[in-house]
Amino acid sequence: MEAWLGIDLGTQGVRALLVTRDGTVLGSGTAPLTGHRDGVRHEQDPGQWWDAVCAASRQATAGAVRVDGLAVCGTSGTVLLTDTTGRPTGPALMYDDGRAAEQGLRARAAGLAVQDTWALPKARWLAETYGPGRLTHQPDVITTRLVGRPVPTDSSHALKTAYDVERDAWPDILGLPDGSLPDVVRPGTRLGEVCTAAAEATGIPAGTPVIAGMTDGCAAQIASGALRDGSWNSVLGTTLVLKGASPTPVHDGTGVVYNHRAPDGGWLPGGASSVGAGVLTAAFSGADPAAMDARAAAYEPSGAVAYPLVSPGERFPFLAPDATALVLGEPAGAADLWAALLQGVAFTERLCLDYLHHLGAPLDGPLTFTGGGARSPYWNQLRADILGRPARVPEQPQPALGMAALAAYGTAADDSLATTAERMVHIRTVLEPSGTTRYAEPYTRLVDELETRGWLPAPVAAHARGRVEEDSRR
Repeated sequence: MEAWLGIDLGTQGVRALLVTRDGTVLGSGTAPLTGHRDGVRHEQDPGQWWDAVCAASRQATAGAVRVDGLAVCGTSGTVLLTDTTGRPTGPALMYDDGRAAEQGLRARAAGLAVQDTWALPKARWLAETYGPGRLTHQPDVITTRLVGRPVPTDSSHALKTAYDVERDAWPDILGLPDGSLPDVVRPGTRLGEVCTAAAEATGIPAGTPVIAGMTDGCAAQIASGALRDGSWNSVLGTTLVLKGASPTPVHDGTGVVYNHRAPDGGWLPGGASSVGAGVLTAAFSGADPAAMDARAAAYEPSGAVAYPLVSPGERFPFLAPDATALVLGEPAGAADLWAALLQGVAFTERLCLDYLHHLGAPLDGPLTFTGGGARSPYWNQLRADILGRPARVPEQPQPALGMAALAAYGTAADDSLATTAERMVHIRTVLEPSGTTRYAEPYTRLVDELETRGWLPAPVAAHARGRVEEDSRR
């Protein structure tokens, strides 16, 4: 039986899935990861990644005679330095590490549309702090160990290091030491095969093709099947990521929205916010989410309006490094605060879609929910209600499934990636919105507040309010 392995390097753990062509999961495995946070600092030990991959892969492939291919995704913007053999020489700076603000400012002054937490400013910070080394993105550590030698990075992970995906080339103005940049290939490219040493460590059969992957957000998009023009996937995990499909790039001079290049040549525009489900863990440690959801249903809408940033600074739907979490009004209690946070994430999601509409992005296709937040039926319906549009929830809303689909595309290559993914993806639930108008006032109040604070540009705020008025006339 043909089967492909998808490996997802998440923030809190590694997930591996062994999946057949029709989407049947033959095996799965997980292993935890830990990190170190201190203010704007967020690091992980790259050695943990390999240990966790070995554990998760052994679980997923237990009893498997063959694996037809594998691909690996990682958190977008996570970088480190390695030596010439691909071994890490220091810690990995995670996707939201904020120590490279000065380097980000200098990069923008040089004409590069990057954000402070993107990989390029952090790569400069690493080079200036630790000295020269080989710039390496998170999945490259794993694919190097799997193949047994350094391999090229993929253009998806290289995007936030300012790789030019339209020209397929590194710009000349990156400001990094000579010889530090890796070779780059398009996702879906064959990198090599699993070597004997890696096979013994991971349980993955030696000779298994290793396929260049994509970022976790793109992986989740593939796992949602949202690859036809105009379709979108909203990934709600610790933070919120929106990814869509477009026949042409969606240009945004601020760099808030960026465009990945699809493995088969199309464009995958999107952006990553700093709001997300991580606020629930921070505010309600140890709470039962299902029980809190049931209590929150009494507050629609909540008596408070929240902009629930997980960490300081916002990246999408606007760029505001100084933005902080806010709550307007006084929640009636814990259940009302829970409701305000759930609704605040959905309001941000709506503002992201309004901003994409403002930029002229195609939005006429289906919307799919994936990520850990999609495990909550209540939150899914609430998001559909606030967005005012139908939404779909797949059975396996996991980036690891997306990597299995990409591995199948990269090894078989007899179908488009969209067709390959649609064959593997099974939709569990279709949500229809109701009561959208009751959220118009709190959403507008949040838009007004974000504009007043100088975070949300006035034209974007006006466009969002105009969309609310259009909804009221329907």
